[in-house]
Amino acid sequence: MTQINQDFTSAAFRADHSCADCRLRPRAVCSLCDVDDMRRLEPLKYYRRYQAGQVIAWAGDRMEFVGTVVDGVAAMTQTMEDGRTQMVGLLLPSDFLGRPRRQTAAYTVTAVTDLLLCCYRRRTFEDLLLSTPALSSRLLEITMDELDAAREWMLLLGRKTAREKIASLLAILARRGGARGPDGQARIVLPLSREAMADYLGLTLETVSRQMSALRRDGIIVLEGARHVIVPDCAALVAESGGDGAETAPAG
Repeated sequence: MTQINQDFTSAAFRADHSCADCRLRPRAVCSLCDVDDMRRLEPLKYYRRYQAGQVIAWAGDRMEFVGTVVDGVAAMTQTMEDGRTQMVGLLLPSDFLGRPRRQTAAYTVTAVTDLLLCCYRRRTFEDLLLSTPALSSRLLEITMDELDAAREWMLLLGRKTAREKIASLLAILARRGGARGPDGQARIVLPLSREAMADYLGLTLETVSRQMSALRRDGIIVLEGARHVIVPDCAALVAESGGDGAETAPAG
């Protein structure tokens, strides 16, 4: 059984993760809540931390909590009847995990990197949706954004070239999780191996490696080791993706 450390209720930990100081607040499910709403929400939250590789939820199993990704990345996968597994989405910081009024997980969710979740018990969160209109409205917005993202991802997988697919994924990671240096460059720590990127994008490992090398050779990215990527000009990367910078990865 996966071991999960849930003891994050100390005063010091809560002080470091107060809702008022949360950097994800503008994008999180609670972003529309006012001061009174947050005063009700904060005592009900708790945190879960997962190590890279740990399963957060198995498809079909009961899921008694919902949560927001605070730090790290998780992958959603689905297994077909013949045993093949397909990655169907990534959860990045501020993405919402779980579905109110659904008792079981639709997909297997696994921490790709070390992960921290801000959680609520599912039944508690369902009650909050009824008593907190701002929370319910924001969850509807997130759901519609996920639908738009899924449609955009269908376009990416079905019509974009291999180079555009790689550039699109890097642009998403730069925008959602990349650190910006004083020089304006975006610095990305890739959460996925080349093999996982190939699986996610419907490409071969050789194609991913070849296109990453081509983007490096053309000055679009700078590679530092296997997982560190520097993007000198984000606009140039977006142009290589064949989009306008509005792409988002499908989330949960």
